[in-house]
Amino acid sequence: MSLKETYLGLVLGLLLAATGTMNAQALEGMVPMSSDSAVVDTTLSEQESVDVLSDYARGILTRFDKSPTLVTILYIVILYSIVTLITLLIIILLNRRRIEREEILNEYLLERYQLLLMNYLFDEEHQELAFLELNEVADNHVSRQVLIDQMIDLSVNLKGEIKEEIQKLYLRLGLKRDSLEKAYSRKWHQNVKGFRELAFMNIREANEQIIKSLNSNNEILRMEAQIAMVRLSDGNPYEFLNLLKKPLSLWEQVTLHELQIQHNLDVPDFKQWFSSDNISVVMFSLEMVAWYKQRGVGKEILELFEHENEQVRNISYKVCGEIGLKMALPAMIKRYPEEIFKNKLEILESFTKVSDEKHLKFLKSVLDMEEDVQLQIEATKAMENTGEPGISMLIKLMKSKSEYKNYQIIIRHVLDGRIY
Repeated sequence: MSLKETYLGLVLGLLLAATGTMNAQALEGMVPMSSDSAVVDTTLSEQESVDVLSDYARGILTRFDKSPTLVTILYIVILYSIVTLITLLIIILLNRRRIEREEILNEYLLERYQLLLMNYLFDEEHQELAFLELNEVADNHVSRQVLIDQMIDLSVNLKGEIKEEIQKLYLRLGLKRDSLEKAYSRKWHQNVKGFRELAFMNIREANEQIIKSLNSNNEILRMEAQIAMVRLSDGNPYEFLNLLKKPLSLWEQVTLHELQIQHNLDVPDFKQWFSSDNISVVMFSLEMVAWYKQRGVGKEILELFEHENEQVRNISYKVCGEIGLKMALPAMIKRYPEEIFKNKLEILESFTKVSDEKHLKFLKSVLDMEEDVQLQIEATKAMENTGEPGISMLIKLMKSKSEYKNYQIIIRHVLDGRIY
């Protein structure tokens, strides 16, 4: 029997089975007839069905005979799918096996390195022997990377002479070459590793490469370069801000500040960056002035009141209140009418922090002219904080019966100690 005949028989069988089921279901609902008539009709019906199905099956075979290209394409697709699945399965299994081997090797190396490093640092009698064993074990890229990571982990928790011994061992083992190769790599994730290692080991040979990365489009690389420059600075840890052209994100600002606190770095005079073309650097510098309560910045901050950026002006007003800069109050009064709502509110909050009865007239004018409740509340609180003169004026305004003002309710609430 040929393949064509086999296929034809298969198709006919399937179609007959489907047709037979349909006929049986239809016959169940019909009126009973005589047995002879039923046999004849059934025989004729089955013969007609076979003829129709045979013609349909032959039509399908004829279509395939006329389309050998389609059959070939189907064979190729099926074969390609099978080969692809097998290949992927092999790759997944091999990769899984490789990862397992690396994990086992890393665990072994970590235990071995910890013991050898402890012997090198704290056992003078066996120090040279520990060095020779370290040099012997770290004979390939993977083992050397594990050793570098282990030494960095140790240097984080150690200080003084022991930390210097780790740095000397790092140089003696020639691990600096590995870090420099990563720092100058074309792959950004390798650059990140290299910058971090060089910063921890206080090596400045790649500073030019790190400086180039300060304005990288890659945020992670840019941030790692900033951290490295803070660690590798000779005097001013934030000197790199002079070179920064990219915006300094809030997360980067927080990280830089945390570095200064953790490593007890020298605090520079942040007003030197008030004139920077990078707006984010100016705002960061203002925040640091407020944090460290730096003095002698009055003149420079007053100049920022005329800055074109609304956010810079806003932070300038806030800093004046936080460092208690009274000399800035007249300038803020002058700027008040021209400012947007957010900055007006910040000016009044600064008046609340830096109380001065000389400016009660200005605060009273805010109550009279402003219709916004928030502004009126801040003006009232600022007047109250001036002490007896301000409180007396507020009580007088609150009890005035000549003309009702909407701020009288606000004054009542502000003076109520149970609320404010």
